[in-house]
Amino acid sequence: MTRKNEDPSPLRTVSIRDRFSKVSVQDFASPLQAGMQVREFLDALPSILGGRMLREIADRIAAAARGRKEIIVGMGAHVIKVGLAPVLVSWMEGGIITGLALNGAGVIHDTEIALWGKTSEDVGPALDEGMFGVAGETAERIGRALSEGDKEGKGFGEAVAKHLAESDPPYADLSLLCQAHRRRIPVTVHVAIGTDIVHMHPRADGAAIGAASLRDFRLLASRIAGLEGGAYLNIGSSVVLPEVFMKALNLARNQGNRVEAFTTVDMDFIKHYRPSVNVVERPVRMGGQGYQLIGHHELNLPLLAVAVLERLADPSGEPERQ
Repeated sequence: MTRKNEDPSPLRTVSIRDRFSKVSVQDFASPLQAGMQVREFLDALPSILGGRMLREIADRIAAAARGRKEIIVGMGAHVIKVGLAPVLVSWMEGGIITGLALNGAGVIHDTEIALWGKTSEDVGPALDEGMFGVAGETAERIGRALSEGDKEGKGFGEAVAKHLAESDPPYADLSLLCQAHRRRIPVTVHVAIGTDIVHMHPRADGAAIGAASLRDFRLLASRIAGLEGGAYLNIGSSVVLPEVFMKALNLARNQGNRVEAFTTVDMDFIKHYRPSVNVVERPVRMGGQGYQLIGHHELNLPLLAVAVLERLADPSGEPERQ
Protein backbone atom coordinates (compact mmCIF):
# COMPACT_ATOMS: atom_id res chain seq x y z
CA MET A 1 0.00 0.00 0.00
CA THR A 2 1.41 3.37 -1.01
CA ARG A 3 1.30 6.07 1.65
CA LYS A 4 0.21 9.49 0.58
CA ASN A 5 2.48 12.41 1.31
CA GLU A 6 1.38 13.81 4.61
CA ASP A 7 0.77 17.50 5.12
CA PRO A 8 3.90 18.98 6.79
CA SER A 9 1.98 21.92 8.20
CA PRO A 10 1.73 20.41 11.75
CA LEU A 11 5.58 20.38 12.03
CA ARG A 12 6.71 22.25 15.11
CA THR A 13 9.63 24.62 14.54
CA VAL A 14 12.01 26.69 16.63
CA SER A 15 13.95 29.82 15.83
CA ILE A 16 17.58 29.22 14.96
CA ARG A 17 18.28 32.18 17.22
CA ASP A 18 17.09 30.08 20.17
CA ARG A 19 18.37 26.72 19.00
CA PHE A 20 21.60 25.41 20.53
CA SER A 21 24.37 25.14 17.91
CA LYS A 22 27.62 23.31 18.50
CA VAL A 23 29.57 25.47 16.05
CA SER A 24 29.77 29.24 15.70
CA VAL A 25 32.05 31.49 13.71
CA GLN A 26 33.83 32.48 16.93
CA ASP A 27 35.28 28.95 16.92
CA PHE A 28 36.56 29.10 13.34
CA ALA A 29 40.21 29.20 12.37
CA SER A 30 41.77 32.56 11.66
CA PRO A 31 43.24 33.26 8.21
CA LEU A 32 46.82 32.01 7.83
CA GLN A 33 49.60 34.21 6.55
CA ALA A 34 53.12 33.62 5.35
CA GLY A 35 55.69 34.37 8.01
CA MET A 36 53.37 33.88 10.99
CA GLN A 37 55.00 33.38 14.37
CA VAL A 38 54.46 30.04 16.11
CA ARG A 39 52.12 31.55 18.68
CA GLU A 40 50.11 33.28 15.98
CA PHE A 41 49.73 30.01 14.12
CA LEU A 42 48.61 28.15 17.24
CA ASP A 43 46.09 30.89 18.03
CA ALA A 44 44.76 30.62 14.48
CA LEU A 45 43.74 26.98 14.86
CA PRO A 46 39.99 26.36 15.17
CA SER A 47 38.58 25.83 18.65
CA ILE A 48 36.74 22.76 17.41
CA LEU A 49 37.46 19.06 18.03
CA GLY A 50 41.20 18.42 17.66
CA GLY A 51 42.09 22.11 17.68
CA ARG A 52 40.23 22.69 20.93
CA MET A 53 41.62 19.48 22.42
CA LEU A 54 45.18 20.47 21.57
CA ARG A 55 44.68 23.77 23.41
CA GLU A 56 43.18 22.11 26.47
CA ILE A 57 45.94 19.52 26.70
CA ALA A 58 48.63 22.18 26.31
CA ASP A 59 46.97 24.31 29.01
CA ARG A 60 46.86 21.40 31.43
CA ILE A 61 50.45 20.28 30.85
CA ALA A 62 51.73 23.86 31.14
CA ALA A 63 49.80 24.33 34.39
CA ALA A 64 51.29 21.10 35.75
CA ALA A 65 54.78 22.20 34.74
CA ARG A 66 54.33 25.60 36.39
CA GLY A 67 53.20 23.82 39.54
CA ARG A 68 56.22 21.50 39.39
CA LYS A 69 53.98 18.46 39.22
CA GLU A 70 54.89 15.06 37.82
CA ILE A 71 54.69 14.90 34.02
CA ILE A 72 55.51 11.37 32.90
CA VAL A 73 55.78 10.38 29.26
CA GLY A 74 55.25 6.72 28.39
CA MET A 75 56.02 5.92 24.78
CA GLY A 76 56.46 3.22 22.21
CA ALA A 77 59.46 2.87 19.94
CA HIS A 78 57.80 4.34 16.86
CA VAL A 79 58.09 7.82 18.35
CA ILE A 80 61.87 7.45 18.22
CA LYS A 81 61.85 5.85 14.77
CA VAL A 82 60.06 8.82 13.22
CA GLY A 83 62.69 11.25 14.49
CA LEU A 84 60.94 12.87 17.45
CA ALA A 85 63.60 12.46 20.14
CA PRO A 86 64.74 16.10 19.70
CA VAL A 87 61.17 17.27 20.36
CA LEU A 88 61.07 15.40 23.66
CA VAL A 89 64.56 16.63 24.53
CA SER A 90 63.21 20.19 24.17
CA TRP A 91 60.66 19.30 26.87
CA MET A 92 63.47 17.94 29.03
CA GLU A 93 65.38 21.18 28.59
CA GLY A 94 62.26 23.11 29.56
CA GLY A 95 61.91 21.12 32.79
CA ILE A 96 58.59 19.65 31.64
CA ILE A 97 59.28 15.91 31.65
CA THR A 98 59.88 14.46 35.10
CA GLY A 99 59.88 10.79 34.07
CA LEU A 100 60.16 8.69 30.93
CA ALA A 101 58.74 5.18 30.53
CA LEU A 102 59.76 3.05 27.52
CA ASN A 103 59.12 -0.43 26.23
CA GLY A 104 62.04 -2.65 25.29
CA ALA A 105 61.99 -1.66 21.63
CA GLY A 106 62.36 1.99 22.63
CA VAL A 107 65.66 1.19 24.31
CA ILE A 108 66.85 -0.71 21.24
CA HIS A 109 66.14 2.11 18.81
CA ASP A 110 67.50 4.77 21.16
CA THR A 111 70.70 2.78 21.70
CA GLU A 112 71.23 2.35 17.95
CA ILE A 113 70.62 6.06 17.35
CA ALA A 114 73.02 7.08 20.12
CA LEU A 115 75.87 4.81 19.03
CA TRP A 116 75.49 4.54 15.26
CA GLY A 117 73.06 7.25 14.18
CA LYS A 118 70.65 4.87 12.45
CA THR A 119 67.98 2.31 13.31
CA SER A 120 64.91 0.42 12.02
CA GLU A 121 65.70 -2.39 9.61
CA ASP A 122 63.52 -3.61 6.73
CA VAL A 123 61.74 -6.41 8.58
CA GLY A 124 60.06 -8.21 5.69
CA PRO A 125 63.08 -9.17 3.55
CA ALA A 126 65.21 -9.84 6.63
CA LEU A 127 62.54 -12.11 8.11
CA ASP A 128 62.38 -14.08 4.84
CA GLU A 129 66.03 -15.01 5.36
CA GLY A 130 65.80 -15.52 9.11
CA MET A 131 68.13 -12.54 9.59
CA PHE A 132 65.79 -10.05 11.25
CA GLY A 133 67.06 -8.52 14.46
CA VAL A 134 70.44 -10.20 14.53
CA ALA A 135 72.70 -7.14 14.70
CA GLY A 136 75.27 -8.33 17.19
CA GLU A 137 76.44 -4.95 18.46
CA THR A 138 72.98 -3.87 19.64
CA ALA A 139 72.38 -7.01 21.69
CA GLU A 140 75.92 -6.99 23.05
CA ARG A 141 75.76 -3.39 24.30
CA ILE A 142 72.33 -3.69 25.90
CA GLY A 143 73.19 -7.09 27.39
CA ARG A 144 76.42 -5.77 28.85
CA ALA A 145 74.66 -2.72 30.32
CA LEU A 146 72.07 -4.92 31.99
CA SER A 147 74.66 -7.33 33.38
CA GLU A 148 76.67 -4.47 34.87
CA GLY A 149 73.58 -2.72 36.17
CA ASP A 150 72.11 -5.86 37.70
CA LYS A 151 75.19 -6.32 39.85
CA GLU A 152 74.59 -2.81 41.22
CA GLY A 153 70.84 -3.32 41.67
CA LYS A 154 69.92 -0.81 38.98
CA GLY A 155 66.75 -0.75 36.99
CA PHE A 156 66.69 -1.37 33.24
CA GLY A 157 66.46 2.29 32.27
CA GLU A 158 69.15 3.51 34.61
CA ALA A 159 71.52 0.69 33.64
CA VAL A 160 71.36 1.31 29.89
CA ALA A 161 71.24 5.11 30.19
CA LYS A 162 74.33 5.11 32.41
CA HIS A 163 76.18 2.73 30.11
CA LEU A 164 75.39 4.82 27.04
CA ALA A 165 76.18 8.16 28.65
CA GLU A 166 79.53 6.94 29.95
CA SER A 167 80.37 5.64 26.46
CA ASP A 168 80.17 9.23 25.14
CA PRO A 169 78.31 8.12 21.99
CA PRO A 170 78.57 10.33 18.89
CA TYR A 171 74.83 11.01 18.78
CA ALA A 172 74.22 11.53 22.49
CA ASP A 173 72.34 14.76 21.81
CA LEU A 174 69.70 12.76 19.92
CA SER A 175 69.38 10.03 22.53
CA LEU A 176 66.54 10.18 25.03
CA LEU A 177 68.41 7.88 27.39
CA CYS A 178 71.56 9.99 27.32
CA GLN A 179 69.72 13.27 27.70
CA ALA A 180 67.56 11.96 30.53
CA HIS A 181 70.65 10.62 32.31
CA ARG A 182 72.38 13.99 31.91
CA ARG A 183 69.41 15.73 33.57
CA ARG A 184 68.79 13.02 36.19
CA ILE A 185 65.33 12.31 34.80
CA PRO A 186 64.35 8.75 35.75
CA VAL A 187 63.81 6.37 32.84
CA THR A 188 61.90 3.15 33.40
CA VAL A 189 61.77 0.28 30.89
CA HIS A 190 58.99 -2.28 30.84
CA VAL A 191 59.76 -5.47 28.95
CA ALA A 192 57.72 -8.45 27.84
CA ILE A 193 60.15 -11.32 27.30
CA GLY A 194 60.24 -12.40 23.68
CA THR A 195 59.01 -9.14 22.17
CA ASP A 196 62.44 -7.61 21.48
CA ILE A 197 65.14 -8.60 19.02
CA VAL A 198 67.80 -8.72 21.74
CA HIS A 199 65.95 -11.61 23.39
CA MET A 200 66.97 -13.87 20.50
CA HIS A 201 70.67 -13.47 21.24
CA PRO A 202 72.72 -15.78 23.47
CA ARG A 203 73.74 -12.72 25.51
CA ALA A 204 70.16 -12.23 26.74
CA ASP A 205 69.93 -12.86 30.48
CA GLY A 206 66.32 -13.47 31.45
CA ALA A 207 67.00 -13.11 35.15
CA ALA A 208 68.71 -9.74 34.70
CA ILE A 209 66.04 -8.50 32.26
CA GLY A 210 63.23 -9.52 34.58
CA ALA A 211 64.81 -8.15 37.73
CA ALA A 212 65.70 -4.84 36.10
CA SER A 213 62.24 -4.41 34.60
CA LEU A 214 60.57 -5.21 37.93
CA ARG A 215 62.71 -2.59 39.67
CA ASP A 216 61.56 -0.11 37.06
CA PHE A 217 57.91 -1.01 37.56
CA ARG A 218 58.26 -0.24 41.25
CA LEU A 219 60.09 2.98 40.48
CA LEU A 220 57.34 4.05 38.08
CA ALA A 221 54.68 3.29 40.70
CA SER A 222 56.55 5.45 43.21
CA ARG A 223 56.53 8.36 40.75
CA ILE A 224 52.88 7.87 39.85
CA ALA A 225 52.14 8.09 43.57
CA GLY A 226 52.90 11.81 43.17
CA LEU A 227 50.88 12.30 39.98
CA GLU A 228 48.11 14.34 41.63
CA GLY A 229 47.81 17.58 39.67
CA GLY A 230 50.22 16.29 37.04
CA ALA A 231 49.95 14.50 33.72
CA TYR A 232 50.66 11.12 32.14
CA LEU A 233 51.08 10.85 28.37
CA ASN A 234 50.91 7.55 26.52
CA ILE A 235 52.42 8.09 23.08
CA GLY A 236 52.37 5.21 20.63
CA SER A 237 52.08 2.22 22.96
CA SER A 238 48.93 0.20 22.43
CA VAL A 239 49.42 -2.69 24.88
CA VAL A 240 52.43 -2.84 27.21
CA LEU A 241 52.60 0.65 28.68
CA PRO A 242 48.84 1.16 29.12
CA GLU A 243 48.77 -2.08 31.10
CA VAL A 244 51.85 -1.11 33.12
CA PHE A 245 50.43 2.35 33.84
CA MET A 246 47.14 1.01 35.15
CA LYS A 247 48.84 -1.48 37.48
CA ALA A 248 51.33 1.13 38.71
CA LEU A 249 48.49 3.57 39.40
CA ASN A 250 46.58 0.89 41.29
CA LEU A 251 49.65 0.05 43.37
CA ALA A 252 50.16 3.72 44.20
CA ARG A 253 46.54 4.06 45.34
CA ASN A 254 46.65 0.75 47.22
CA GLN A 255 49.54 2.11 49.29
CA GLY A 256 47.44 5.06 50.42
CA ASN A 257 48.46 7.76 47.96
CA ARG A 258 45.83 10.17 46.70
CA VAL A 259 46.07 10.14 42.93
CA GLU A 260 42.74 11.36 41.58
CA ALA A 261 42.86 14.74 39.82
CA PHE A 262 45.37 14.57 37.00
CA THR A 263 45.49 14.62 33.21
CA THR A 264 45.99 11.66 30.91
CA VAL A 265 46.67 11.83 27.19
CA ASP A 266 46.80 9.06 24.61
CA MET A 267 48.40 9.88 21.26
CA ASP A 268 48.49 7.36 18.42
CA PHE A 269 47.63 6.84 14.75
CA ILE A 270 44.36 5.10 15.59
CA LYS A 271 42.30 4.40 18.67
CA HIS A 272 43.18 1.22 20.55
CA TYR A 273 41.22 -0.50 23.30
CA ARG A 274 43.79 -0.54 26.09
CA PRO A 275 44.91 3.10 25.85
CA SER A 276 41.27 4.15 25.62
CA VAL A 277 40.22 2.40 28.82
CA ASN A 278 43.48 2.10 30.79
CA VAL A 279 44.80 5.61 30.12
CA VAL A 280 41.97 7.89 28.98
CA GLU A 281 38.92 6.56 30.86
CA ARG A 282 39.43 4.46 33.99
CA PRO A 283 42.30 6.32 35.72
CA VAL A 284 40.53 9.71 35.81
CA ARG A 285 37.07 8.61 36.95
CA MET A 286 37.51 10.34 40.33
CA GLY A 287 38.26 13.85 39.14
CA GLY A 288 40.84 13.99 36.37
CA GLN A 289 40.51 14.46 32.63
CA GLY A 290 41.53 12.13 29.83
CA TYR A 291 42.16 13.00 26.19
CA GLN A 292 42.77 11.04 23.01
CA LEU A 293 44.62 12.95 20.30
CA ILE A 294 44.65 10.82 17.17
CA GLY A 295 46.96 11.37 14.20
CA HIS A 296 50.54 11.09 13.02
CA HIS A 297 53.10 11.41 15.81
CA GLU A 298 55.41 13.43 13.57
CA LEU A 299 52.70 16.12 13.29
CA ASN A 300 50.74 16.04 16.54
CA LEU A 301 53.65 15.71 18.98
CA PRO A 302 55.59 18.74 17.68
CA LEU A 303 52.36 20.77 17.68
CA LEU A 304 51.61 19.84 21.28
CA ALA A 305 55.22 20.30 22.35
CA VAL A 306 55.52 23.81 20.96
CA ALA A 307 52.09 24.78 22.27
CA VAL A 308 53.20 23.88 25.80
CA LEU A 309 56.52 25.69 25.39
CA GLU A 310 54.74 28.82 24.14
CA ARG A 311 52.42 28.81 27.13
CA LEU A 312 55.31 28.43 29.54
CA ALA A 313 57.19 31.24 27.81
CA ASP A 314 54.26 33.60 28.42
CA PRO A 315 54.11 34.54 32.13
CA SER A 316 50.53 35.73 31.76
CA GLY A 317 49.37 32.33 30.53
CA GLU A 318 47.64 31.53 27.24
CA PRO A 319 47.24 34.63 25.06
CA GLU A 320 43.72 35.64 24.19
CA ARG A 321 42.44 34.43 20.88
CA GLN A 322 42.34 37.23 18.32
